[in-house]
Amino acid sequence: MKIILIDAWNTLIKNKKLDIDLYNLLEKFENRKIILTNANDNELINYGIVEMPYDVFSLSHNPNKDDSLYFKLLIEKHNLSNTNLIYIEHNYEAVQSAMSIGINTHHYNPKDSNDKVYQFLLKNI
Repeated sequence: MKIILIDAWNTLIKNKKLDIDLYNLLEKFENRKIILTNANDNELINYGIVEMPYDVFSLSHNPNKDDSLYFKLLIEKHNLSNTNLIYIEHNYEAVQSAMSIGINTHHYNPKDSNDKVYQFLLKNI
């Protein structure tokens, strides 16, 4: 079963709170979910990335998600396969980084309806 990777800040977390609509959409899928962030321990608190419904993965800016090493280390740490991952991310550089190592990625635009995310998930799960 594919694993859904979801960006934290400005995707699943907005204004220091869980985006309930996006969360409810994700909950329609039984797949494991992992929240990805660059945040260090202080930033996790400051940005509201605490008490999350899914595991949170961060390398505390060492490196950031715009470096493909971030995703290689995620895959190694969790014993994953890039072909078994799908990713939703708002930052274009992080999207490109994930795609560069073969992770199927959706560039999330917060101004779009969540229907685009839902269609991406349906097509790729």
